Amino acid sequence: MKIYFRLLSFARPIEKFAIPYIIFTLLYVVFSTSVLGLLGPLLNTLFHVGTLGPVDTHEAVKNTKDISIVDISAWFKYYTGHFITLYGEWGALKFVCAVIIVAVFLGNIFRYLSQRIMENLRIHTLLKIRKAVFDNVMNLHMGYFSNERKGDIMSKIASEVQTVQFSVTGTLQVVFKEPLLLIGYLIWLFAISAKLTLISLLIIPVAGFLISRIVKKLRSQAVEAQNSYANMISYLDEALSGIKIIKAFNATDFIIKRFDDENTRYSKITRAMSKRQQLASPVSETLSVTMISFIVLYGGYLIFNKKSDLNAGQFIAYIALFSQLMRPAKAIGDAFSNIHSGLVAGERILALIDEKPQMQDEPDAVIVDEFNSSIQLENVSFAYNERMVLKNINLTLPKGKTIALVGPSGGGKSTLMDLLPRFIEPQSGRILVDGVDVQKIKTTSLRGLMGFVNQESILFNDSIFNNIAFGKTGVTQEEVAAAARIANAHNFILETDNGYQTNIGDRGTKLSGGQRQRICIARAVLNNPPIMLLDEATSALDTESEKLVQEALNNLMKNRTSLIIAHRLSTIQNADLIIVLENGMVAEQGTHHELMLNNGVYRKLIDMQAFNND
Repeated sequence: MKIYFRLLSFARPIEKFAIPYIIFTLLYVVFSTSVLGLLGPLLNTLFHVGTLGPVDTHEAVKNTKDISIVDISAWFKYYTGHFITLYGEWGALKFVCAVIIVAVFLGNIFRYLSQRIMENLRIHTLLKIRKAVFDNVMNLHMGYFSNERKGDIMSKIASEVQTVQFSVTGTLQVVFKEPLLLIGYLIWLFAISAKLTLISLLIIPVAGFLISRIVKKLRSQAVEAQNSYANMISYLDEALSGIKIIKAFNATDFIIKRFDDENTRYSKITRAMSKRQQLASPVSETLSVTMISFIVLYGGYLIFNKKSDLNAGQFIAYIALFSQLMRPAKAIGDAFSNIHSGLVAGERILALIDEKPQMQDEPDAVIVDEFNSSIQLENVSFAYNERMVLKNINLTLPKGKTIALVGPSGGGKSTLMDLLPRFIEPQSGRILVDGVDVQKIKTTSLRGLMGFVNQESILFNDSIFNNIAFGKTGVTQEEVAAAARIANAHNFILETDNGYQTNIGDRGTKLSGGQRQRICIARAVLNNPPIMLLDEATSALDTESEKLVQEALNNLMKNRTSLIIAHRLSTIQNADLIIVLENGMVAEQGTHHELMLNNGVYRKLIDMQAFNND
């Protein structure tokens, strides 16, 4: 129940929905139950059974003093007799039919209004849950996404939130409406015959016990179903993302089989769940019909043997009311059989909402909007689990300089770069920007000082203009075009079908590798940061594209502090400072000329690349 109430907290302010919903539901219950309760007087009027007969109007009015204000049946009986006195049986019948029509009309009006309010509550709750999940996911640290499957996260945000909406808020509706209907029907049943009702109610605990046995295993099956569905979404995402590799390695059959196996497993689980869920309704309905048959026999016995004051009209009305009594009881049973899926999905969603980012701004964190002197790393160490990646790194990256990080693969270059914008945190040591520890700086303002161009060109399924202006508002066409010119992208953009408004497809697939990279550079230029972080920005390009991109990068790095991870060492020979990382430590640092004279790691790397090129 704790999970249920936490999910329900997203419906706040719930009183805005609950109060009118309860009022309209109460009115719906009053009118809808009254219709069946009034069947008795209607039938009695039709067949001349138990009517008041001709009475003196003055005397009839006096008799109303003995009728309770809430005794609808007595009032209706009184007015039926009153109409018989004044207008005859035909007039009374018209009165009875008119009252039933009005009661049905008003009951359905109030049912519609209550359903509209509940639908608004569902949509309101869904909106807040989905927003809370997505907002928290976007604020999580980068390491979280390395450990979690993207498909699992997508499943929680897209599918499982929907499951919560329909099962948990649907249960809320049942909790309000169905018990009120039960109470309304029971009041009428007791009013007609308390003795028969007490005996008849033996069916409800029996039905409840049987249904509870049926739905007992639904929770564990719901957990399996949600996990299986998340796996399917993950496989789907991987298949669509890696379609080129799948076809290149003739792995289509393998991927199809993997998805089909999980799809079959999910189908088996949902089939087993459906079998149990759908069994609850026939069981309760069978019990209901059995009990109604028993009531017909028992009630008929009482009437035939003159052991009850029930007349024919009341007896038929009683059977009609009791037949409806099991409907809300069945709805409550169905709701509790369905709620397991919602609670399991809710538990997974709340776990995602409760996930806290490892890196949070300190309460006294400051905002920085300029870079004046240097970035310093003091005894910085970092490890992935037990594996040390960086060990006691001490570096100074001066303002306005171009610094290159080189070294063998796995030496810690990308890890060191990720530490600067606080994508990850060091296990020990500290990083200073202009003498201020980055942990004392607001993360958004720290990253605002930096521009990023990665080896992988990360673009969005949108226009070229929106990809260059990504994250910014109020950007003009002239500003975007100016950034594109610096990035050597303006000319090829104009050659596309719609220029800057051309859609580049999913992840920029309509563009070549070099074109995608130049769009990324234009995005960084428009951001105009004082510090640039370039992670092997040209390593995946052909020679012609590399030349154009390198030219764009040179334009980008003018008058900026630039930290470059270089795959091709020939591109960084003019760097102001080259830092060589090996096994997580600074092996050597200096200019290209100085490092060549050292005959160290850098010289070996240069010689190896020269040999490979030959």
